[in-house]
Amino acid sequence: MKITLIIVSMLTLVGACANKRHSEKIKEIKDAIIFQDKEAMLKYAQQIDTTDLKTHLFELSSDTYQGRKTGEIGFDKAADYVANYYNSQNITTPLDSSNYFQNIPKTALSKDLKASKNVVAFIKGSTKPNEVLVISSHLDHMGIEGDTIYNGADDNGSGTSALLEIAQAFNTAKQNGFSPKRSILFLHFTGEEQGLFGSQFYSKNPIFPLKNTVANLNIDMIGRVDPKHEKTPNYIYIIGADRLSTELHYISEKANDNFSNLILDYDFNKESDVNQYYYRSDHYNFAKHNIPVIFYFNGGHEDYHKPSDTAEKINYPLLKKRTDLIFYTAWQLANSDKRIEVDKK
Repeated sequence: MKITLIIVSMLTLVGACANKRHSEKIKEIKDAIIFQDKEAMLKYAQQIDTTDLKTHLFELSSDTYQGRKTGEIGFDKAADYVANYYNSQNITTPLDSSNYFQNIPKTALSKDLKASKNVVAFIKGSTKPNEVLVISSHLDHMGIEGDTIYNGADDNGSGTSALLEIAQAFNTAKQNGFSPKRSILFLHFTGEEQGLFGSQFYSKNPIFPLKNTVANLNIDMIGRVDPKHEKTPNYIYIIGADRLSTELHYISEKANDNFSNLILDYDFNKESDVNQYYYRSDHYNFAKHNIPVIFYFNGGHEDYHKPSDTAEKINYPLLKKRTDLIFYTAWQLANSDKRIEVDKK
């Protein structure tokens, strides 16, 4: 009996020490996250304008773009709209000349899709240009069935519009002397709806080496409110933030605590989540390569993948607030003294 008690006591002591070491590590990570540019962050977040978000979203989810199906003329028109916007804002391309398109051959897509393209824009980092933060959203949607157009306002006109505004905010900051330390790649994927093909192609043919990619912030549906949050709409689902990097999770939380004060809902981040959303959007093709990711998502709603997913149903003030959070998180990732650590597999 005495031996048993000694063993139990020793195990309890080991467990307590392990918990202490873990809590100390977490405290060290939290304490090391310092937002040094608060005034600048708040100033340039104002460049993310609710009216501009609405303008982009109404345009991209209009019938002109015929549901933006991968490989079809409507998608090509949407890709041109995005590229022309970047060009008009003097936001450069990482590719040759004024080419904003990473072309994807038909062989890299499912057999029923035509050749397509990802749209890419780029801001070069000032002191750590070889380290790259990727912010992404998918541009494609479901196209036309018969005479019915699936305009995809929330899915993913909301993410596309947010990405354009985030790029514009970072570019304005750069023009005013606040160039990000790390490079930022703004990446609009094709082929997400049919199987994450655009991000899969990028991960196999990266413009910048994947080993130099510090993180991926992926935006896919952030303009609506799901049934769970009808009475608490000030929320966003965070998926994947802690799967590979403890530090990324706490940067996200601290950005929210300091600036946005949204409810961060982690229900869909659980490994037991029956929806398995962690594997269902473009961020996963980065996570597969041990690149830390966050997937920003508003959850499903009654108009998901229906022709009724239209622009007038978007909550634009909430879209702005969620976009701001992504911008603040991206700013910290792009400007911190050291790149975030991957401490999980």
